[in-house]
Amino acid sequence: MAEIVEGGGGGGGKHGKKKAKKGSARIDMTPMVDLAFLLLTFFVLAATLAKPKAMEIIYPKEVDKQDDKTKLDDALATTLLLGEHENEVFYYFGAFKPDTTQLMITDFSTEGFRKIMLDKNSAVNDQVNQLKSKLETKEIDEATYQEAYKQVVGSEKAPFCVIKTIETTKFKNVINAMDELNICNVRKRAIQDMAESEAIAVRQKSSELGLKKN
Repeated sequence: MAEIVEGGGGGGGKHGKKKAKKGSARIDMTPMVDLAFLLLTFFVLAATLAKPKAMEIIYPKEVDKQDDKTKLDDALATTLLLGEHENEVFYYFGAFKPDTTQLMITDFSTEGFRKIMLDKNSAVNDQVNQLKSKLETKEIDEATYQEAYKQVVGSEKAPFCVIKTIETTKFKNVINAMDELNICNVRKRAIQDMAESEAIAVRQKSSELGLKKN
């Protein structure tokens, strides 16, 4: 709010006329401070605090140790081998056999590892999409959806992925691999150390392809 502060008075001039009084303007900032605190209080009360998010973990079912069903089917397995460098990303299906297993190179683009796992996990993704449709049309509630989702992605027929690394594997590649598995709804996964035979195969394949060490 502006106030007029009067300056010194004018005396009589030569002809006895009084000079006009000069005033100086001063802005009172008190109302602005009050307004700032009111706005701050409003935004603090109206803002929605971000809820912490945790990584979802689906634990395996408890079964008898002597039950043969606890053994995973190698045909459902996809193994991702992460070498020392960012472009050393290989995969193979089934169990590793040093004499016959062929490593295939891939990357973390939409046409790389993601496409591989989407094709491998297509049956599970179809069921997940059906559940999402039912959730959107209110046929099922959120709790029912979450329980059904866990059953689908954790079923015995659902593919699984094993991520194998060496000591010098870049952590960035591990995070990228986990992100791609989340996108593809592959919840059965594990991270293990690479076997020596697999590490040798990675080095040989990298040498054959002439991959740049970046």
